[in-house]
Amino acid sequence: MYVILVYDISVERIDKARQYLKQYLNWVQNSAFEGELKEGEIEKIRLGLKNIINEEADSVIIYKTRDRRWITRETLGTEKSEITSII
Repeated sequence: MYVILVYDISVERIDKARQYLKQYLNWVQNSAFEGELKEGEIEKIRLGLKNIINEEADSVIIYKTRDRRWITRETLGTEKSEITSII
């Protein structure tokens, strides 16, 4: 499943969340990650983020599609990070 995850997290938790998400997804923008995941990995991310974020102050949105071919990606300006396969 192809996932795009975006967040709005308080500054004191951003580094912890970013480092956690880099284990599973490609970091493509300051507050955005994307990549291929299995449903079990998505659940691990959900559980891990619940331990990092403050659910009353922070926001995480996970967009899912069954196949990356159904998404058109266009970048204006500079790519922040090259998309790679995570092993």
